Amino acid sequence: MLPIYLGTRQLGRIGFLTQEFLFPESQLKDLLDRWQQINGSILKILPPPNQGNTPATVNPDVTAYSFDRLVVCDSAAIAQLLIANNFHFENNCAILSITGYPQSIFDTTMQMLRRNPDLKVYAVHDCNPRGIGLVHRLRTNASWFLNSEIAIIDIGLTPRQIIATKRGMFIQSSPESAQAAKELPEEIRQSLSTEELAWLESGKFVELESFTPQRLIKVVQKGIAGSRDIETDDSNLLLVGDRGSDIYVVQSFG
Repeated sequence: MLPIYLGTRQLGRIGFLTQEFLFPESQLKDLLDRWQQINGSILKILPPPNQGNTPATVNPDVTAYSFDRLVVCDSAAIAQLLIANNFHFENNCAILSITGYPQSIFDTTMQMLRRNPDLKVYAVHDCNPRGIGLVHRLRTNASWFLNSEIAIIDIGLTPRQIIATKRGMFIQSSPESAQAAKELPEEIRQSLSTEELAWLESGKFVELESFTPQRLIKVVQKGIAGSRDIETDDSNLLLVGDRGSDIYVVQSFG
């Protein structure tokens, strides 16, 4: 146990050390399946998100209302995690993924959201080139908020937050991520600092799934709470958009 403790402590002191998984995902799944065969099922492990597209029946009385907040995740897995933990009930918000999860209520939910001109949208994503582009996709895609004046708050994860935190992050690296960073559209590159671009173009990335559910839920809650009144208190937010629509970035993650 002593080497594990000392290794964890040292990792907390090091800035941007990249790491590798000791087991590939396929091998980890085999180990987990074997463990469950011997010890029984782990009830709290979520199954893969159901991507079924069969529309759900929604009470017409419910669809007459809207939401004040929407959380958009860059993966169905993170959206599923938040929904499974009743984040939408406890924080009175809708939760969707950029991939359209949950498909069964996606169209109905978007119709409800568009009724509210004061809607605030919170983007939650991995810190990699695809995740960094989430806000841009929300703002420029007709299926989302093209030509809309709503405020979009980028909760993260962004290179800015990782650089500011410097510890407690499971940082990975790959040549594919480095190449994808160099191919980011100019509109996205303009919203990043020179230091952030260098970080991404070195191939580094951090996935939200490397955080515990408890910490991830806490971070999203904090991002929502810190931006409830943007006009009077934006001390925790950084305005990065100036094209007639507001885009904010939460400056910390944790």
